Amino acid sequence: MPITPRVRRLIDTAPFRRLAGVTQLGLVSLVYPGATHSRFEHSLGVYRNAIDVLKQLANDPKQPVLFGDSDASLMIVSALLHDLGHWPFCHLIEDLGLLGSPRHELLAQRLLAHSELAGLLKSDWDLDPEQIGTFLDPQPGRSVDPLHAILRSILSGPIDIDKLDYLERDSVHAGVPYGRNFDRHRLVSSMCIDAERNRIALSEKGRTAAEMMVFARYVMFSEVYWHHAVRSATAMLQRSVFELGNRSELVESWLNMDDSSFKDSVLTHSKGTPSESCASGIFGPNRMLYKRIAQFDRFCEPELHRSIASKPYAELFELSSRLANVLSSSSPSHVGIHDVLIDAPPVECEVQFDLRIRQKSGQYLELIEVSPVVQSLATKQFDAMVKRVRVFVHPRLRDSLKKTNIPGLLRGILDGSS
Repeated sequence: MPITPRVRRLIDTAPFRRLAGVTQLGLVSLVYPGATHSRFEHSLGVYRNAIDVLKQLANDPKQPVLFGDSDASLMIVSALLHDLGHWPFCHLIEDLGLLGSPRHELLAQRLLAHSELAGLLKSDWDLDPEQIGTFLDPQPGRSVDPLHAILRSILSGPIDIDKLDYLERDSVHAGVPYGRNFDRHRLVSSMCIDAERNRIALSEKGRTAAEMMVFARYVMFSEVYWHHAVRSATAMLQRSVFELGNRSELVESWLNMDDSSFKDSVLTHSKGTPSESCASGIFGPNRMLYKRIAQFDRFCEPELHRSIASKPYAELFELSSRLANVLSSSSPSHVGIHDVLIDAPPVECEVQFDLRIRQKSGQYLELIEVSPVVQSLATKQFDAMVKRVRVFVHPRLRDSLKKTNIPGLLRGILDGSS
């Protein structure tokens, strides 16, 4: 990995070094024990990918792009610092909508402007920290320089340098083959510019590699990111944090923590509260995950899935509480409201594969038009099939509730008959 003195100075700052204590996959390590890699190493991988893509685009014989020094600097620094604002488990906590819980992009802007990074960006790179923050978190409706729009699509888009790193890296550390089954080098060497749309595209030779990446991403979501036990741990942490989230000063303190400090904080503050069993089950000395008693996707339960998916977390909490009351009235065992957790797809959907392929004739065609694989997997499958609605209960209740018609009870609650 090429490291110059000015790159090293960025890497050695406290805000960047903090990422070494923030794991990339968080709770996934409870199921795949090797998945303890950090956002620090992932950021270095994305930085390396940025350099490779810039080289490819500058040397495209059919359509060379002449990036100036400032453009290349913007791309390289943004790739290196793209995860700067991440704090422990921030993605799943942001979904809760807690007061005092800023989006990680806003935290990144704060660190860029008010830390040692600000001086280095100006002196070493001739870049304005605010410019980096805007590039990393563009505001809707704001006009964007066409060249910067292209660079932005390299960092965040259907086929981007972030996914090129995390799919392979997550797969290696989790010990599964799924995220490695695509040709990264072929993808990079086929990258070109869709000048009409000011975004990245692929030449025809990269179509198959793109299809394999779509499939790799699908399987990684199915078998790793949305594995049922991972989602059980996710639901447990969300319940614990939701119970504590009315304390804005506590949420604010989490923003500067690493994973270890965050776990200690959640364990300490949940002690003696109804969510103590959830917190100790994932962060305590003994692993104890809630058990799945029902799951359904949009194909087997289309209306029910649509009714529950993308609900704000407060509504999911209310629904799970009502389900717990119904179960308690019909079960020989007492079912408390903290014994039942509902996990559902978040409000924000996954990025879709809006990408064009440059034919040998120079014509551009949508990837989804020329690939039945992408047509099937890239749109319908992610949020409709992979991201199931699941109901988890405390382990002591699994045997007594596993034959209960949970979908029927949920339908009754939602239509007001239960």
